[in-house]
Amino acid sequence: MTEREVIIRLRGIRNQFGSQVVHEDLDLDVYRGEILGVVGGSGTGKSVLLRTIAGLQKPAAGSVDVLGTDVLTADEDTRQALENRWGVMFQDGALFSSLTVRENVEVPMRAIEGLDPEIRSELADLKISMVGLQYLAGDKYPSELSGGMRKRAGLARALALDPDIVFLDEPTAGLDPIGASAFDQLIRGLSHSLGLTVFLVTHDLDTLHATCDRIAVLAERKVLVTGSMKDMLKVEHPWVHEYFHGPRARAAASEGSAEPGEKGN
Repeated sequence: MTEREVIIRLRGIRNQFGSQVVHEDLDLDVYRGEILGVVGGSGTGKSVLLRTIAGLQKPAAGSVDVLGTDVLTADEDTRQALENRWGVMFQDGALFSSLTVRENVEVPMRAIEGLDPEIRSELADLKISMVGLQYLAGDKYPSELSGGMRKRAGLARALALDPDIVFLDEPTAGLDPIGASAFDQLIRGLSHSLGLTVFLVTHDLDTLHATCDRIAVLAERKVLVTGSMKDMLKVEHPWVHEYFHGPRARAAASEGSAEPGEKGN
């Protein structure tokens, strides 16, 4: 069996805020092309971990290696080149309210020297189309969009530079079940068609069932366990057992008994 390529490697991560230690001696590997779902109880630092990998939060200790580069020690030019190879979609989309959707998607592209403005606009329209938004959405401002449309616009911006990795922070939070299911399918489809590696923070069991190849559970200040949904069902840790065997878990499982790879393709 071919060994899978690790493109995100965390070793010995400690994140703390004052005297509060969120992560201690945390290790995690993320493989190329997978959708990894990160779950955990309140206060386990799911979003903090995402921000640590994406270079938005510097850990107190440990190493962060992404695509073969040590994020914490890289020089500015190397770091900038690396950041162009990932995209981030925050929970609320984090769009600039004074810019249209098209202009928001163009923002990362402005760092590319010599890129013709007309081509930049056309590329932004392509990304907008890729996430399932109509062409006219490019001319709208975030305030004119529904919550689901804002999330899609945020995803389009995350895809602006054709990244290898996409970080998604609670992508289905606040969406109704139909909208959340459609977004799950969009993520799965884009991952397959573009060969994306997706690091997905979520609390949504439906998303885990429908989208993720593998799950990482944060508990006790570290990654307690990683594995497939079937693996999670065998874990006896109290929180993990309650999370994956509770009433909501059974409801999610009954609606999606197939493996993620068998859905939305």
